[in-house]
Amino acid sequence: MSFLASLLVLSALIFFHELGHYAAAKAMGVYVETFSIGFGRKIASFRRWGTEWRIALIPLGGFVKMKGQDDSDPTKKSYDNDSYNVKTPSQKIFILLAGPLANFILAFFLYFFIALGGPQVLSPVIGKVIKDSPAFIAGLESNDTIRSINGIEISTWKEMAKLIEESKGSLNIELQRGGYIKQVLLTPKVTQTTNMFNESIQKKMIGVSSAGVSHKLELSTSQTLSYAYDQTILASTMIFTSVKKLILGEVPAKELGGVISIVKLTSDATAVGWMSLLFFTALISVNLGVLNLLPIPALDGGHIMFNLYEMLFKKEVNEDIMVKLTIAGWVILFSLMGLGLYNDINRLIG
Repeated sequence: MSFLASLLVLSALIFFHELGHYAAAKAMGVYVETFSIGFGRKIASFRRWGTEWRIALIPLGGFVKMKGQDDSDPTKKSYDNDSYNVKTPSQKIFILLAGPLANFILAFFLYFFIALGGPQVLSPVIGKVIKDSPAFIAGLESNDTIRSINGIEISTWKEMAKLIEESKGSLNIELQRGGYIKQVLLTPKVTQTTNMFNESIQKKMIGVSSAGVSHKLELSTSQTLSYAYDQTILASTMIFTSVKKLILGEVPAKELGGVISIVKLTSDATAVGWMSLLFFTALISVNLGVLNLLPIPALDGGHIMFNLYEMLFKKEVNEDIMVKLTIAGWVILFSLMGLGLYNDINRLIG
């Protein structure tokens, strides 16, 4: 069941990505020969609007084959009016960007639906208080609820953490303990901790952990749109940062996951509920958009790089160089997929 859910999620995300390319190509007057979900041997297909729509055996990607474009042999070109090759570099870049853009747009709508359903967020309820920390010295206790900091009302744990981290000087904290309201004054302490990338960092903290209490976030129409936008930007920034850290070696290569990780995470998200599954699907959609923008010749980002070169130098990239770079791109891509699969297997048997 988890494999089926993963397959449906991946296929849907690939479909929207390729639909972006398809729509942009048609808008630019390019004839689209094939729209495929999956690679390898064709297992089902039909023909509509002059395009063959197919499902292939290996569901780990997809492609839109435009007239005059062939990644397996970049030297095969067509110079008919409805060919990809005769379009200007800016038109080609528009077609190439449309795929990742479709993933970002899909993620926005997924986050929008999540916001409509009322996402669950951590409440500012204290769980554990660390001994000798600023919170401990000030007398904070487990199950205290933070109501405001320096007169600013608090409704989520995230808001509380942000105010503490960005604070300057002492904090006047209003909290609720049982049926009573209490005021305490404390000064956050710069403490060494780890971030989401397991890197050692220093930031201002008061020495408390969350009690794990959550509540439903009630949002107005404008707040719903703002939530969807903020979550899309947050997810994009997080994935761009992750890729950068992976490339620079700041995050070990063993952290890279593959298709098995996707299946497991999809299964976990499905078990929790539809809201969790939508969150995960939105995150993977952004991931797909970001990764396709990497300047690897086998991906959209690599083709964009070639077209930017043509725009700048008023000439196409040398065919021999393009073929070699494309082959290198596929080697890099399959190596990354292999590494992700290897890491997944190691986690399973580890």
